[in-house]
Amino acid sequence: MIKAEDYTQVPEGLPTPEDDGGASHLVGLALPEVTLPATDGTSVEIARIDGTVVLFCYPMTGRPGAALPDGWDSIPGARGCTPQACSYRDSYSDFVNAGAVVYGVSTQSTPDQREAAERLHLPFPLLSDEGGELTGKIHLPTFEADGKTRLKRLTIAAKQGRIAKVWYPIFPSNSDASLVLDWLRI
Repeated sequence: MIKAEDYTQVPEGLPTPEDDGGASHLVGLALPEVTLPATDGTSVEIARIDGTVVLFCYPMTGRPGAALPDGWDSIPGARGCTPQACSYRDSYSDFVNAGAVVYGVSTQSTPDQREAAERLHLPFPLLSDEGGELTGKIHLPTFEADGKTRLKRLTIAAKQGRIAKVWYPIFPSNSDASLVLDWLRI
């Protein structure tokens, strides 16, 4: 079992995910009319977010004291959700200054996400797509682990409700916040 403090670092030697084309259809799509529960107690209507929104999608955050799914570290791109969330947390003021709204999205339950958001002191909400509504409507890439459908790690930037840019696959997991910020500043 991984110790809680180890979740904040991306381990060495993880397998690199390859671009399987699973996100190639996303640029240009309108964000769908779905409402997802957020860790701050609100519900977020994805298609109705004004301006620029960044949705970083991740498989699942580990919970201290709980084992990760069997074989988690051998699944390309699965490991590193906490470092990814922390990279957005640490850059959050830069996203605000760039005029972007940030959300993390996974298929985890809101209570599981809330635990992570509180423990990691995230200044932005995490959104639960536990029912797969967002995932299904725009066909986000997924994989199965521990009997559950998990999102593959990707980040979506949308402007005025339309997907303008997608980063996929993301490796290492904590590398995309700076890439997204560079793109926002162009």
